[in-house]
Amino acid sequence: MIALDEWQERARAWLAQAVPEFGLAARAGLTQDEDLEVGRRYMAAKYDVGFSGITLPPEFGGQGLSRLHKVLFDTLEMQVAMPVGYFGVSTAMPLPILIRYCEDKAWVRERVIAALRGEEIWCQLFSEPAAGSDLAGLRTRAEGGEQGWTVNGQKLWTTFAQYSDYGILVARSDPSVPKHKGLTFFWIDMKAPGVTVRPFRLANGDIQCNEVFFDDVAMADSQRLGPVGEGFSVAIATLMIERYAASDADGFGPPIEAFIETLRPLTINGRPALEDGRVRGVIARNHALRQGLDSIRRRALLAMEAGMEPGPEGSLNKLFSVRSRQKLSELALDLQGAGGLSYAEGAYTKADWATSWMGAPTMRLAGGADEMLLNTIAEKILGLPQDYRPDKGVPFNAIPV
Repeated sequence: MIALDEWQERARAWLAQAVPEFGLAARAGLTQDEDLEVGRRYMAAKYDVGFSGITLPPEFGGQGLSRLHKVLFDTLEMQVAMPVGYFGVSTAMPLPILIRYCEDKAWVRERVIAALRGEEIWCQLFSEPAAGSDLAGLRTRAEGGEQGWTVNGQKLWTTFAQYSDYGILVARSDPSVPKHKGLTFFWIDMKAPGVTVRPFRLANGDIQCNEVFFDDVAMADSQRLGPVGEGFSVAIATLMIERYAASDADGFGPPIEAFIETLRPLTINGRPALEDGRVRGVIARNHALRQGLDSIRRRALLAMEAGMEPGPEGSLNKLFSVRSRQKLSELALDLQGAGGLSYAEGAYTKADWATSWMGAPTMRLAGGADEMLLNTIAEKILGLPQDYRPDKGVPFNAIPV
């Protein structure tokens, strides 16, 4: 296995020569569709030089390297703002689940390579209008069995579904049992008859989230991933992956170093802002928090390297990194006074405080809202008793609506 230092230098050199063609400046002024096409070309170029599918098995088109190799590359890639956002869900969550559960390994290999090259995009069909962050409360129905399934219902907040070729879907297959027991996990063709995708605009102007409707969508039983009725366990495994993939210690906002640089020319009551005790306290607390989150994430990745499943510590990373990003972004805007009111639509989230602040509420919902993460931390990490749950053990179809 290639040494981490050598890997990092190789990645840094390749990204440096790729920036003129694929970096932020090269994509300035492009429409979202045009930017996506640049992203597809970048993904293909990245695959050709061996920086895609870093942790995936070689027999499925991956590199078979460690998660630390992936963390190093992803960090460098993020710093130069490559157009990978369209493919983040696609390559992080569905592919490991397909490899683990889908029986047609030749078909899986085709899908994995197509996704890594940016030729195909996958979405994650979990959230629903009525269920909120309670995944087990979903109402999309999958009726059938070994002879085939029919899906009806609606999903919401589905990232880049408008561009997706396939999706992973959890649906209710048995409403007569308690809500966690009656779910089944599938992959679905997003171009199948009966699938309708409706994009909508977020507060920051982005058009990446969608409503998805299913009207008598037919699926073969071979599209089932995992046993019937065990969909919640498969979904939780997916979410554990997401909570390590969907956040860095900066919450995908600007790093603390950028906050310091923003404040260098500013003053508070006629003195340099960086000499103000309150500002210095904020910097110290954020630095300590982010170092702690980096340590937790690194420890978890090493545990996964040893063959352990991703644990609940990912909830800590996502919860506190995004909260930190939101508060720090708000303070950066406040300290700039009138200058903080300017807003550049389409600016890079990790380099622009206004864009970071506008997008933070979305991140606090994606992959599990704060309240769900707090419950996970309380119960799974601290060992506290569960909240009172009147629907626990009750058949789903007997729960009052």
